Amino acid sequence: MSETNYYTTLPGEGLEQRLDPKLLALAGAYPEPTLLLDRSGIVLGGNAAAEAMLGRMRVGTPISLTLRAPEVVEAVREAGIFGAAGRVGFNLRVPVERSYEAHILPIRFDPAVAAGAPDLVMLVFRDLTQAMRVDQMRADFVANASHELRTPLASVTGFIDTLRGPARDDPAMREKFLGIMSEQARRMSRLIDDLLSLSRIEMNVHRMPETPVDLVQLAAHVRDSLSPLAHERGVEIVLQTPAAPVVVRGERDDLIRLIENLVENGLKYGANGKRVEISLRLEGQEAVLTIRDFGPGIAPEHLPRLTERFYRVDAAHSREQGGTGLGLAIVKHIAARHRARLGVESEVGKGAAFSVRFPLSTA
Repeated sequence: MSETNYYTTLPGEGLEQRLDPKLLALAGAYPEPTLLLDRSGIVLGGNAAAEAMLGRMRVGTPISLTLRAPEVVEAVREAGIFGAAGRVGFNLRVPVERSYEAHILPIRFDPAVAAGAPDLVMLVFRDLTQAMRVDQMRADFVANASHELRTPLASVTGFIDTLRGPARDDPAMREKFLGIMSEQARRMSRLIDDLLSLSRIEMNVHRMPETPVDLVQLAAHVRDSLSPLAHERGVEIVLQTPAAPVVVRGERDDLIRLIENLVENGLKYGANGKRVEISLRLEGQEAVLTIRDFGPGIAPEHLPRLTERFYRVDAAHSREQGGTGLGLAIVKHIAARHRARLGVESEVGKGAAFSVRFPLSTA
């Protein structure tokens, strides 16, 4: 079989190459990054997605100079000799680490030829980064949820065994253990409730609510409902809202949950500041809801991870306060469902402020 020249050197332009327009159209039809190579692994061209992935295309040069992935280069070499299709996973670490899967597809233009060296080799890349992150998040979620449930369950089981044995006839110890068991059962119940809430919100995150809701009314409702908890902790809840209604499109119960979670966080972790502020203001076409506490604040290294499931700045203190590690994850997903933006500002020793920016309802 004679070697086919799929590109030509343009006169006076050195190594600049012109790819056959039909082959260029073939590569351009793929939504994934795609490269066309001859059987010896020389780059003939590719589509815009490949340029975005790899940078400027080095047409007329070996694939090894365009793609720093030895396993893919070796698979291309074998495909060019034997005509075998392949699939290879690899990572690119610049500018940020990403995971890809390369499909090596030998192409023969003569349907009568079914074996041997192909006329052309096509490389199609699939970006697996997000899928792998989701899989890792799912695995971490299951592991964390199992751990969070296993600890109180082991505690309850241990106390049951103790009550059946050494503490059977000790009324004082029995009351003490029953109190601990009751608290651990409530902890598991809170965790299960939060898991179910998070699952429900995630299932509907693509479906934006259409019901007009007044944020002024909801903020006042949350202030009143959490006043007993605030009084118990010696904290004052201060409410600052416009006199007129501030209407957004939303799901009333979800928005109450969002405000409650943020205010409860302020009461739990900023109680030594003695004050939690709920403020609502208008900025252009947005309603900005801010919950601020005046507690110890949050160190900068923790801020990017606050909304991760089960992430805690201080795990022991969080559990002492009855936290499940899911409160801010729920807030993030409720905000996403309402097309709102969640932000946090904090300085160690000066408290923390969580802000949610809602688009105003045009109804």
